Amino acid sequence: MAEPKALIVSISGCSSSGKTTLARLLRDILPGTFILHEDDFYRPENELPSKNGLLDWDCAGAIDIPAMADSLAYIRQHAAFPPTLDSKEDQNSVGKCPVSDSLIAELKSRVASLLPSTHPLNTKALQLCLLDGFLLYPPSMAPIQPFLDVKLFLRTEYAKAKARREARDGYVTIEGFWADPPGYVDDIVWPNYVEEHAWMFEGGNVEGNYRLDIISKEGIKVPAEAGVDGDMSKTLEWAVDAILKELEKLI
Repeated sequence: MAEPKALIVSISGCSSSGKTTLARLLRDILPGTFILHEDDFYRPENELPSKNGLLDWDCAGAIDIPAMADSLAYIRQHAAFPPTLDSKEDQNSVGKCPVSDSLIAELKSRVASLLPSTHPLNTKALQLCLLDGFLLYPPSMAPIQPFLDVKLFLRTEYAKAKARREARDGYVTIEGFWADPPGYVDDIVWPNYVEEHAWMFEGGNVEGNYRLDIISKEGIKVPAEAGVDGDMSKTLEWAVDAILKELEKLI
């Protein structure tokens, strides 16, 4: 029997834009789906770069990019995590589900109606790997990009990203637990996001309009009507439809 393969669907965007929430919802709706988190590839704390006198967790230098690329290659061929990967990210809370049970049920029915029993996802010949990461599409992450089959991008405005990030208790890490020090969003998170993603937006304004020619060339899909900080229900419907379009090509 042929070994199952994986289609890798990446979900990227600013910290606190809803990536992990969306990934977990999609995992509940789509069969044969599991999640890989970019945060599981952080370097040890003593190897992290610093900026403005603070450890910088929100840059490419904080990520073990070769290990991440190797893991994606393994997942593509084996539809499973490499034996050496120990995921800690699912230990982090994302709060109350912002989507109704009725919408989740409706989307499950939509998926079931559009994907026949003979579809590779239903026969387990194919699985979906959802890659959730704050930094996936900029040039600094070029080594992982050949492994990304479907690219989704979420954005959020500065005020909401700041409020959500600062409301979090912290993050499980290799060493134990990290809590952002005061001013971390303004000194590290938001400036890094702007620096790495300005190329996607007109005039470099990450709260403005996308450069549609650029994101189209890069194969990055964005919600057409969700705005800067889209409603999660609409975002979820958009993401399901975007993934279904790719899966229907395999029928």
